[in-house]
Amino acid sequence: MGYSGSGKSTLCRKLSEKYNIPALHLDTVQFLPNWEVRSDEEKHNIVTTFLDNNPDGWAIDGNYTKLSYDRRVEEADVIIQMLFSRINCLWRCARRYHTYKGKSRPDMTEGCAEKMDWEFVKWILWEGRSKQARDRYKRIQTQYSEKVVVLKNQRQLDTYMKKQNLKQA
Repeated sequence: MGYSGSGKSTLCRKLSEKYNIPALHLDTVQFLPNWEVRSDEEKHNIVTTFLDNNPDGWAIDGNYTKLSYDRRVEEADVIIQMLFSRINCLWRCARRYHTYKGKSRPDMTEGCAEKMDWEFVKWILWEGRSKQARDRYKRIQTQYSEKVVVLKNQRQLDTYMKKQNLKQA
């Protein structure tokens, strides 16, 4: 979990490959093609089914507090919070936009072409970093301190990936 552009999906994919466990990118649950939002009932069913069908392990990236959030944090062996700075996340999203401009990235629903509009920039810089979101991250850090890893920059991410013996991005 963490801020948009921090690298959640990439890390999720690498952990899934390393440990041979299924991955679920919550952005693919949230969005249908053309950035249409899936119904709440359908989203809930997809996440619940994924968790029920993978009791031996999984990797999930995303926040989406209405999608079995409490169950996910309770059942997770490790909770990785990627809390990179605003500017770093903006730069990473801009770089991602240039890489995938006009097409869907691997961890997004097919038909959702990568975009970088003012609404998304506002989300990256302000709205996605609300007091409520920050308090939620702190609560998870306190409640699950024995299994939370907080990564605040690329150096910390690189160190974590090296410890896990994961290939660098």
